[in-house]
Amino acid sequence: MADPKGFLTTPREEWPRRPAGERVRDWDEVYVPGALLPIVGRQADRCMDCGVPFCHEACPLGNLIPEWNDLVSRSDWRAASERLHATNNFPEFTGRLCPAPCEAGCVLAINQPAVTIKNVECAIADTAWEEGFVPPLPPERLSGRAVAVIGSGPAGLAAAQQLTRAGHTVAVYERDDRIGGLLRYGIPAFKMEKRHLERRVGQMRAEGTRFRTSAAVGRDVDAAALRARYDAVVIATGATAWRELTVPGRELAGVHQAMEYLPLANRVCEGDLERSPLSAAGRHVVVVGGGDTGADCLGTAVREGAASVTQLDIYARPGAERDERAEPWPTYPRLYRLSAAHEEARDLRSAPAADADARLFAASTLRFTGDERGHVRALHLVGVDAGRRPLPGSERSLPADLVLLALGFSGPDRHDGLVDGLGLDMEPRGTIARDQGFATNVPGVFAAGDAARGQSLVVWAIAEGRAVAAAVDRHLSGGSTRLPAPVGPYDRPMTA
Repeated sequence: MADPKGFLTTPREEWPRRPAGERVRDWDEVYVPGALLPIVGRQADRCMDCGVPFCHEACPLGNLIPEWNDLVSRSDWRAASERLHATNNFPEFTGRLCPAPCEAGCVLAINQPAVTIKNVECAIADTAWEEGFVPPLPPERLSGRAVAVIGSGPAGLAAAQQLTRAGHTVAVYERDDRIGGLLRYGIPAFKMEKRHLERRVGQMRAEGTRFRTSAAVGRDVDAAALRARYDAVVIATGATAWRELTVPGRELAGVHQAMEYLPLANRVCEGDLERSPLSAAGRHVVVVGGGDTGADCLGTAVREGAASVTQLDIYARPGAERDERAEPWPTYPRLYRLSAAHEEARDLRSAPAADADARLFAASTLRFTGDERGHVRALHLVGVDAGRRPLPGSERSLPADLVLLALGFSGPDRHDGLVDGLGLDMEPRGTIARDQGFATNVPGVFAAGDAARGQSLVVWAIAEGRAVAAAVDRHLSGGSTRLPAPVGPYDRPMTA
């Protein structure tokens, strides 16, 4: 604990964002370049080095947060990087994309603003790359065993890196043309520039991990033949089966799923397309769904030059303070939060029909109506109460040339042939069934990440990737492993 009074004398300060009018003109990350390092030393001083640090429990990776806070406050970046990477393969991802449940569990957050753990994590990761503290770590010797990892999102990449470093020969199969899964084509560049992903993939290649792109197992690659070729298989395909909205007018042109829309915008940033065929430019956009994916659609539509963009959230607007009875510390509370995309829509007045920033709260979609050519032109909605029951007299309509459905995901897509090709058992909710050791009903086949857990956070995906790697290593070695297993397949976030 570098400064015993730091939590008393220093207020919380976060990485400042660039002005909204400036940042919507590009796809770069929203934060002011170079403005983080002057902040994090003081913020790390606010850490109380608690006797029982609940930030450990709130983070599924078990990050050693008080330790690297202390090291950052002393400007020992090399040691801080070592402690951070001891539990997290990709802290530059989580430092940008994770909603920071660790901060909700910070003991200081009982009655003060929490330590800016996420910002400190990001600063350590970026400094480690700049200073060369994260060289490739190839294994000293090979085990002679080969593992296939299907899917290159955060769970698949974490599993592959852990298994490669343990000495196994690992090949990652990715159905898209580039590595990264959701990190590549689902997350907009303004939240995480792809150079961070490219850098990690380069490190993994240097360590010995092999990558196979444009290889959809079950369609391009026979699933059963792949299983026969490898000593073990890890399925980390993510939850790609999107939830539908079954209301009248769903069949109209211009109504699309978020994950049909976002990858095209990312491909424009990659240089594959000059313009997205689903571009929001000049169109009235309505995003149905109040979560992070909906906010990603919002920020993307603003950058594409939408005439207006409104986000519908079926839940009532949450409060600014934690409800101690319903969501007591250290659980992750549902609060009114202003993401970068919402801030942009508010400042630029992109959503004139919204209650606050770009959102209409407690709003449920009734139907879509279109023109004589069969293209959507309006979304009709109704206000709802806490039980999602319609409120009389609250019906209204919004102009809508483009509707984006961001309603979440239920599990892996059954249409690609992977599940049926391997004969995998499934849970009633649509995820891959597995036992306490991450093993499926097929010998030698394991499942991790959203494909088995269901839709979750990037930090849970990395934790599952590390844990399934330990399970596979134990399987291949005959019962022992030195790899850490931070979570079990049935672990869940803390709740009241």
